[in-house]
Amino acid sequence: MSNYQAPLRDMRFVIHELVESGPICALPGYADCDAGLIDAVLEEAARFAGDVLSPLNPVGDRDGARWLAGTDGKGEVRTAAGFADAYTQFAEGGWMALPCPPDYGGQGLPRLLAVAVSEMWKSANLSFSHVITLTHGAIEALLIAGSDALKATWLPRLVSGEWTGTMNITEPQAGSDLAAIACRAVPQADGSYRISGQKIFITYGDHDMAANIAHLVLARTPDAPAGVKGLSLFLVPKFILDENGNPGAHNDVYCTSIEHKLGVHGSPTTTLVHGDHGGSTGYLIGQLGRGLEIMFVMMNSARLSVGTEGLGVAQRAWQLASEYAKDRVQGTDVSQKSGERVAIVRHPDVRRLLMTQRSHTEAIRALAYTIAALQDIAHQSPDAAARDAAHRRVELLTPVLKGWSTESAVELTSMAIQIFGGMGFVEETGISQYMRDARITPIYEGTTAIQAADLAGRKIARDGGQVLVGLIQEMRADRNRLAGPNNPQLQAIAAHLGESLDHLETATGALLEKMNRQPAAGLLVAEPYLKLLATVVGGWLMGKAARLASQAIEGGSSDPFYRHKLASARFYADHLLPRSAGLVVTVQADNSTLLGLEDEAF
Repeated sequence: MSNYQAPLRDMRFVIHELVESGPICALPGYADCDAGLIDAVLEEAARFAGDVLSPLNPVGDRDGARWLAGTDGKGEVRTAAGFADAYTQFAEGGWMALPCPPDYGGQGLPRLLAVAVSEMWKSANLSFSHVITLTHGAIEALLIAGSDALKATWLPRLVSGEWTGTMNITEPQAGSDLAAIACRAVPQADGSYRISGQKIFITYGDHDMAANIAHLVLARTPDAPAGVKGLSLFLVPKFILDENGNPGAHNDVYCTSIEHKLGVHGSPTTTLVHGDHGGSTGYLIGQLGRGLEIMFVMMNSARLSVGTEGLGVAQRAWQLASEYAKDRVQGTDVSQKSGERVAIVRHPDVRRLLMTQRSHTEAIRALAYTIAALQDIAHQSPDAAARDAAHRRVELLTPVLKGWSTESAVELTSMAIQIFGGMGFVEETGISQYMRDARITPIYEGTTAIQAADLAGRKIARDGGQVLVGLIQEMRADRNRLAGPNNPQLQAIAAHLGESLDHLETATGALLEKMNRQPAAGLLVAEPYLKLLATVVGGWLMGKAARLASQAIEGGSSDPFYRHKLASARFYADHLLPRSAGLVVTVQADNSTLLGLEDEAF
């Protein structure tokens, strides 16, 4: 199996032409950023991903992380061979610092560039990338709510990658129901807290790749009210810092086991026990009772990152399926009478599967990078109205990306296995790893149902769909621009997009009516609605890409990329946008019989 090769040409197209990096680089704080710097960073990230991370991906899958038992349950984790060395190179290369603020040693580069680099890490080695995701989440939480002392002590070494971070949320009795969290935090005379309780499913909760770990832990103080309003957030270090700010004595937080999983074997998923040997020392982040608000910062960051995971895994699976289809000789070309045996890429259905993977993945990339650019505007624009509008659209599209990208990754990696045929079902070819790895992405950081409920309830029903209405108006305007030129390809895309926009508006009305009349009826169809909205947004972005490609071709460009992009966009319009016709019927359906069934019927 070849090593990962980043799709740099499409990345540059989306960054510079579709999303337009120029205005992003012109935002305050990005003075040192330009197209040349972006391209140089992409090239170097592609080299690191392909040469260092990609060869370790099958190693992590085959060997996995290992838990080594110690005395009194004080176990520790060893990552797969090569992971620790790769992480050292990653940190020394400054990659953790890329999107972080310069005040703490970061490079302060745009999120638009950071998401493209992140896609490479996830394509090359999803298991390795998890430690990056969690550390960036911890950095964001501290930036927003950490005290000056915590920021000064922890942020420089998290930003440098010398130390890493985690989220400690889930407990055996508290999965998505955070109100059930029971972990306790007892205040101490010195201002610290004694933390006690068990946390499960903690990604990189212990490992041998960094000198210390900052666990961000949700817990309750003794007098806290019940429910989520009683939760506070604490920083619990693996090693207590000495008087010089260096890791000293081991804190009373230990890994007692790791999970044996369907996929992402190289990423240790740990059970952590706090306070079994006298009490784990923690430090309050923000205000008491405001922990969940701060943790949501990490969770929203992680949801965008997991959306990029779906993109990365789908991209790599398509890449491998494309290589195999061009190498595997089987059967004859039905369009030729010679009877000569050909590579399976010549077979019509294989071509359909490959282009489904390609066009779908390109649409997801366009959405992920669009959201990243909106984040840059929301954080950096000097115009308050522009910041607010960008923030609202990011809020709307975040659950869409997370839900659509991850569900699509499962579908698209399955298609890749189908192209491999029987060899895809055999572990030695390696393609099965991508489907196994992809399967967790629609589950963690909020299942697809949770993303859909967030979209339907908080992002649409709460304001009557005002932000969505503005997006639909923009999509219709771009659809009309596609239909204008005397270009049959663009006009065909415009026709499909127009029909799908009609479906989206009809479905939105039906969803709002259900949410207002009987929320359970709305939530029952929220996931199909999310997929409908995502499909249409993907079609809109692919339509914009097609228009840019056509302009380049008409302007005399001989770059075959533009011809291929136009073909991909047309395929998306012909084969994927029509899914909206079935989804709108589902959203409109009367499900009163289903909702009224007794539990025994299931």
